[in-house]
Amino acid sequence: MRPVQSLGGVSLRQGAAHDTSRALPEEWAVALVYNGATSAVMMATPADLLDFGIGFSLTEGIATPSQITEIEVVEHDLGSEVRMWVGEDRAAAMAARARASVGPVGCGLCGIDSLEQALRSLPALPETTLTLTPADIDAAVNGMRTGQPLHDQTRAMHAAGFYVPGQGLTHVREDVGRHNALDKLIGALARDSVDRSTGAMVITSRVSVDMVQKTVMAGCPALIAVSAPTAHAVRLAQHAGLTLVALARGDGADIFSGAGRIDTPPQGNGGTTHVVA
Repeated sequence: MRPVQSLGGVSLRQGAAHDTSRALPEEWAVALVYNGATSAVMMATPADLLDFGIGFSLTEGIATPSQITEIEVVEHDLGSEVRMWVGEDRAAAMAARARASVGPVGCGLCGIDSLEQALRSLPALPETTLTLTPADIDAAVNGMRTGQPLHDQTRAMHAAGFYVPGQGLTHVREDVGRHNALDKLIGALARDSVDRSTGAMVITSRVSVDMVQKTVMAGCPALIAVSAPTAHAVRLAQHAGLTLVALARGDGADIFSGAGRIDTPPQGNGGTTHVVA
């Protein structure tokens, strides 16, 4: 299944009707299967599915990349399976993180059968010397605009990227689901043995609780978003010690937590990067 499909329709413009064809993102059922048992079925873009499986496993606390002994993608008429094999010692983690329903593209916690699992405690972030400047934040967001080929075709995709000061964006992944895009990115970084403590995750969406959870589970100390966070996401980021920068539009941003990792200019000099109390 291709990630983008061209479909015809009728365009109404300036009082006239015209035949048209548009590139649209595919929304495809993807099953995450561990040791023969389905743990989750998510609606996702059918691209970078190996990255998706590894990233999902890592951010959901099911298995680290080294604990996945085998992985393959199996295509079916109605969807795809990402089949993974892990040690039996991970069976309890799989059961604890079981999902009871199909997850639509806008949901990162669908089907979680326990409030404790939805609001699980997070591990401590690794020590890091990461420092970001306002120029880094602007460069990260501006760089995302040129790294989204599927969005350029469809205008209906989310993206997640990894920004390293002095290097720029090293990886970008896209999906119709914002959390799927982040899982794919984290999986790609894990497959390439990238030290996630050296940079920041950059997302083209709002910041919800699950986006903070996934970033911290990946061991990344900073998250930059173009849209606003929820109040709970801010509280969680503060508790986890995550640097959370939001409303970053390429010409300024707001810092909601972890301001110590941002080399901010003195207040009152007209800068557009603000620390939110």
